[in-house]
Amino acid sequence: MNKFKILIVDDEANNLQILLQILKEDYQLGFAKNGTDALRCIQEQQPDLVLLDIMMPGMDGYEVCRRLKADPSTAQIPVIFVTALDEVEDEQQGFDLGAVDYINKPVRTAVVRARVHTHLSLYNQQRACEETVRQRTAELEQTRLEVIQHLGRAAEYKDNETGLHVIRMSYYSELIARALNWSEEDCKLLLNAAPMHDIGKIGIPDAILRKPGKLDDTEWTIMKQHPEIGANILKGDTPLQHMARDIALYHHEKWDGSGYPQGLAGTQITLAARIVAVADVFDALTTVRPYKAAWPVEKAVEFMQKQAGQHFDPDLVRLFLNALPAILEIKEKWKEALLAQ
Repeated sequence: MNKFKILIVDDEANNLQILLQILKEDYQLGFAKNGTDALRCIQEQQPDLVLLDIMMPGMDGYEVCRRLKADPSTAQIPVIFVTALDEVEDEQQGFDLGAVDYINKPVRTAVVRARVHTHLSLYNQQRACEETVRQRTAELEQTRLEVIQHLGRAAEYKDNETGLHVIRMSYYSELIARALNWSEEDCKLLLNAAPMHDIGKIGIPDAILRKPGKLDDTEWTIMKQHPEIGANILKGDTPLQHMARDIALYHHEKWDGSGYPQGLAGTQITLAARIVAVADVFDALTTVRPYKAAWPVEKAVEFMQKQAGQHFDPDLVRLFLNALPAILEIKEKWKEALLAQ
């Protein structure tokens, strides 16, 4: 079993030697003689606990603790002050900065061992709980995504499209968002929202959705209602519902203003919907439909390039095509042959 790592920080060699003798049998120890070295060692070694002197030349222990707690990568590491300062105000200042305990010098072996053992045990339990929460959260997020994908696939099955379309285009959309340097949270939000882009087709009569030929004017007018139907279905107050609603409502708008249902143009169309429009059309072009063969990727790329600045946001087309190798990996992973499995 790996030993816990402890960083001992003190400008006096004798104090370092005393703590070394007390702790060396049970822990992996590191040492620093000033605040600057302590911060460097903490970043490099990521110790499980820091024993920190206060009265040091230059940067004192209080400032080391303040900086440690201000950095998200080190904020959770427990700090125990080991100091000759014994006033109540000194202890209070240390606790206010985030220290978990206070050991007075001269140190006593039993006290050091007991305090170190207690706080390492608590820290280890905290990390175990956090890992459990992370795992459960990841499981919930995966379950939510799968439910959303199934919902999106249900809408696609009602149409002449395939259920895997919503999976591919949602991952394409996520890739574009990452190329835009969206946060991890927002990328996942888009991944979850994109599959619901055509959910409004649930409200369109089957005779129109499944018509093999061209729609007449009346039928087309009805078909163009599906974005607003989808937006009504997806009304809600959560970030996911807001993004999904915008995508459903606006993904058929076009950069030049010739789309529907509102005839918006350019940046009047929400960015998430502009992203989904690129991903949606590319996948539709390169996939077999009952009424058409799949386009070769090269032909689809040429079409996307020609439509940049007309149908599509030109910057998003550029980012999409830059990510084409990753796009094609997703396309292969979720190819139509999997539908029968």
